[in-house]
This record gives sequence, structure tokens and C-alpha cells, in this order.
Amino acid sequence: MQTKNQEVLDWIADGRVVRGREQDAMRLAGLFPDAAEWRWFADQLLLWLAVILSGAALVFFLAYNWDDMGRYAKFALAEVAIGLSLIACWHYDAARLAGKASLLLASLFVGALLALVGQIYQTGADTYELFAVWALAITPWVLLARWPALWLMWLLLLDLSLMLYLKTFGGLWGWAMSERRQLWIFFLSNTFALVSWEIVSLLWAKQGRSAWAARVLAVLSGVLVTILAFDAIFIDFLHNASMQTSSRVAAGVTYLVWLVVVQWVFRRKIPDLFVLAGAVLSGVIVLNTWVAKNILHNSDACGFLLVGCMLIITSALGGILLKKIAKEFSDA
Repeated sequence: MQTKNQEVLDWIADGRVVRGREQDAMRLAGLFPDAAEWRWFADQLLLWLAVILSGAALVFFLAYNWDDMGRYAKFALAEVAIGLSLIACWHYDAARLAGKASLLLASLFVGALLALVGQIYQTGADTYELFAVWALAITPWVLLARWPALWLMWLLLLDLSLMLYLKTFGGLWGWAMSERRQLWIFFLSNTFALVSWEIVSLLWAKQGRSAWAARVLAVLSGVLVTILAFDAIFIDFLHNASMQTSSRVAAGVTYLVWLVVVQWVFRRKIPDLFVLAGAVLSGVIVLNTWVAKNILHNSDACGFLLVGCMLIITSALGGILLKKIAKEFSDA
């Protein structure tokens, strides 16, 4: 089933459009953005540039004038910036994009304020505490806005806090953990976030599913489980044979289950070709890595040829599968 854009292009190729009117035909078909769409793009670009540059401006202004400003002036500047952002959010309404952007800017300013507190008073707190307190401080705003960008920022702060905590203490609650177990924690936490996101999206159907946010979480989960699969493939350096076997089985089973679940959910329940393409790419990479690791012992030409052929075949099969799925989605 062809899309409207492809049909118009086929008409032009077949000569069914009057010569010299091709641009008009493509414009009427929506292939070219009109003035309203350009204005919308400019509005979005300027809005997000304003948020990013305003957040950076406060940090750089304080850093540049650090010796010339007293501590109270620095605190006053940061707090006034937060207050003005909240006033802008109230003025534009948190339900509108401008209000949500103002709330995001206020969240960035909160991080600057917390960093300012730590720098001035030298509290001796660990870095992970900054990100944890930052996430805790903006939680009410995240719940109020119900906006994917703020939710992802909140999740990023939690991930950074957890990563720095594990780096500082080497484990959780006094229980030492290897880097492999820490990787499992990040995979499970981000996969839980993805599952929770999709469940909430289904329960709040009126809000609509934010595809881009779900895709970000799916990419995080996919990258982490792929790294676990790589770890299982190259785990031979361990001296403990039982540890090798258990780690390999756990990672291998988890990876296969992840592939099956992703294929079922994002093909049958929540159609999303982007996530499926990522899963196919991961499968191709992991499979060919496993084949290469087990074949290229002596680095002979035959082994390299076999790996190259395997890579071509699996990539072609993955492309065929994705084209079939795309046709299923377009026919649905």
C-alpha cells in the first residue's frame, strides 16, 4: 500500500502532472511545508533555544562573576530566576507548551541552586546526593506537568544518582556489587521505567502515547541488554567455571526473552517500527558477534569469509522482516 507522498511522486514520474507544475502538485500534497508549518517550526526552535540558553546563562554568569558577587547576591539571583520561571509557567498555564517549557527551565535552575549551595558551603556531600535531591525537589513539578520531557529529565537524574552512588560505595546498602551486577541494576530499572510508561499510557489513553519518550526508554533498555549479551559472549576470562555458566545463562535467557517480548508488544499491541528496528539491529549485532567469537580463533581467511557472509545474510533478513512489518502497519 503506497503512501500519498509516494503516489504523487509516481504521478510526476509517469508524466501525469502538467510539466512545470510539479512544485505545485507537491505543495498541494503536503510534501513541502507551508507558511504555518514554518512558523510552528520557528516557534519550537526559538522556545527550546531560549530554555537551553537561559539555563546555561545563569550558570556561566555565576561562574564568571564568582569573585565579584557575594553569597547572598548569588542565592538571590538563582532564586529570582526560579521564581520568574514559575511565574511564567503560571501565566502561560502548565497545560500549554510554553508553561511546560517554563517549568523545565525552573527545574534546571533548581539544579544550579543546589550546586551553588554545595559550592559555597562545602557541605562535604557526595555528588550523587546532589542529583538525588535535585530529582526529589522537582518531583511535584514533574507530577504537575505530566510532560514526557520532564519525566525523562527526572529519570535521568535518578540514573545519574544511582550510577554515582554505586561508583562511590561499590554496591547498595553495604552489599558490594561487581560491575556486571551494577549493569543488571541499570537494565532492570530502565526496563521497569519503560514498562511503567507504556502501562500508564494505556491507562491514560486520553493523554495519548508519547512515542518519542517511549523510544528513548526502549533504546536505553536495548543498549543495556545488548551490553549484557556481549558480556555473556566474552565472559571466558573468569576463572570460576560455575560463575561463567550462571552468568552466561542468565544473560542469554534474559536477552532472548527481551527480544521476544519486544517483538510481541511493539508488533501486536503497540505498533512501533522504530523499536522493532532497534531490536533487529541488536539481534544482528549480537548474533554476528557470537559467530565471530567462536569462528575466528585462528584468523584464517575462511573464517572471515564466513563471518562476512553471515553478516550480509542476517542484515538482509532483518531488512526483509522490517519491510514486512511496515507493510502490516500500513495495511492495518
